[in-house]
Amino acid sequence: MVGPVVILCLVAAAAVLGAGASQTAARDRGLLPVLAQDGAVGRVEGVVVGEPTVLAPAWPGAPVRVRSLLAVDRVAARGQGSGATGQVLVLGPSSWAAVPPGARVGATGRLRPGEKGGRTVAVLLSGGAPDVVSAPAAPEAAASRFRDGVRALAQTLPGDAGALFAGVTVGDTSAIPAELTLDLRTSGLTHVTAVSGAHFSLVAALVLALTAAVRLARPVRAGLTVAAMAAMVLVVHPSPSVLRAAVMGLVALLGVLLGRPHRAPAALAATVVVLLVADPWLAGEVGFVLSVLATGALVLLGGPLADRWAGTLGRPVATALALPVVAQLVCAPVILLLTPAVSLYAVPANVLAAPAVAPATVLGLAAGCMAPWWFAGAQVLALGAGAACWWIGAVGRLAAAAPGAQVAWLPGWTGAVVLAVAGVCALALLVGGRAGPEGERQ
Repeated sequence: MVGPVVILCLVAAAAVLGAGASQTAARDRGLLPVLAQDGAVGRVEGVVVGEPTVLAPAWPGAPVRVRSLLAVDRVAARGQGSGATGQVLVLGPSSWAAVPPGARVGATGRLRPGEKGGRTVAVLLSGGAPDVVSAPAAPEAAASRFRDGVRALAQTLPGDAGALFAGVTVGDTSAIPAELTLDLRTSGLTHVTAVSGAHFSLVAALVLALTAAVRLARPVRAGLTVAAMAAMVLVVHPSPSVLRAAVMGLVALLGVLLGRPHRAPAALAATVVVLLVADPWLAGEVGFVLSVLATGALVLLGGPLADRWAGTLGRPVATALALPVVAQLVCAPVILLLTPAVSLYAVPANVLAAPAVAPATVLGLAAGCMAPWWFAGAQVLALGAGAACWWIGAVGRLAAAAPGAQVAWLPGWTGAVVLAVAGVCALALLVGGRAGPEGERQ
């Protein structure tokens, strides 16, 4: 059995490395990298990816600058023109904030090289308004209306409810104040306001439950679920992180629905390979690493730990406690590389906030669907979602304000390795042993 496994690993590694090499070569061809290296003035044309971001003023009274991302396919300068591959980060005036995602635009400015090995090929410093070549396609325009409706509903809710509503629903964190963002980070709840696999798992589970209730055929149920997932990807923008979250959510949900946890690791491994072949730059993103680790922890360790505790706590409570425990222990070393501190209350905070995540997400999405047609009815649903969002905010603030909410740890790789070893030891103690029929150790 060792031989086929080794061969399969070598084939997967060759596929990922080959995809990375070919895509890197494609980005390096043409006029764009040459112009960026020379710092030349040129014109790029492409499609706006994601929502523009308004940057904080560089100094008091400085003009507003907006950051936008273009998936470019044309570049022209010095009387020449060529095709282009890759993304260009545009820093432009306030007029860029009004450009909707999915619109095709042209922009002129001075080009600079992007970060070496990064996703962006170049940075364009633009001093003028974008030239809108074409409006977004109908699906993207509908998604923009949906997001506008969610933001409008958020403005009707007070306090933390309104601040978190759009973030929990569609991952839009622009309305979350800095102090609440810090509290969520300290309490380990930042993932609640980021589009994650949990969002897609909830959507898929809801569609499957509704279609099963009306006794639709299995192929129809599968088709509607895929359509709902695709619509969700479009609503929250089909960025690499969103696509990764969608696929990881499907993998996690598939293992639960099929009742075959032993198949989930293989599906997870295949998913990672496919994602890295399609987008090799995911390998350098911390979000991708955390997503893979969290999904792997849930499918490999969540079940055994829940079995271990089920006899004492009961299956629902054991499952609700086991999932955040294994996810936190596995992901903590990677999070430590970003912030050299350990959140002591991350597990209890996630346990307390977890019951509110599903109603906040589902009611928020339902309200967003209703808002363009019946805003008053959407507000009723938004009140329910807002109450759940308020609870998430209250848990985050309470955990962040508790004594010793964060404990300083060794920085860098040394601290990550020490914390990883501690996590392995903790998991060995928690999951070790064989669970009997009632979850008791034998």
